[in-house]
Amino acid sequence: GCCGDWIEHLSAAGFPVKVRMVQDTAPTRQRLGMPGRYGSCHTGLVDGYVIEGHVPAGDIRRLLSERPEAIGLAVPGMPVGSPGMEMGSQRDPYDVLLVVADDAASVFASYR
Repeated sequence: GCCGDWIEHLSAAGFPVKVRMVQDTAPTRQRLGMPGRYGSCHTGLVDGYVIEGHVPAGDIRRLLSERPEAIGLAVPGMPVGSPGMEMGSQRDPYDVLLVVADDAASVFASYR
């Protein structure tokens, strides 16, 4: 499904991926410090940053290059057209959020 497609997206972009299947990602998000309101269907960890949902590989590369003080990146929900959620030419607008302490976030990238 969409999680496998997102993993393929990351692998194609050169990210090494290890998969751990769980029934509920909420405990993992909580353990890693990602607020539940930014939740999606999968949670990743890269170089100390939490990656929540269908974040494009290019935005992860930018995060790792800029190294902001943050919990990580999130694409809440499952927007159509995001990596792993492709459905032909259909696209929902969505934002990639930079999540910081105290449950705050700002727009890191926008896809319209």
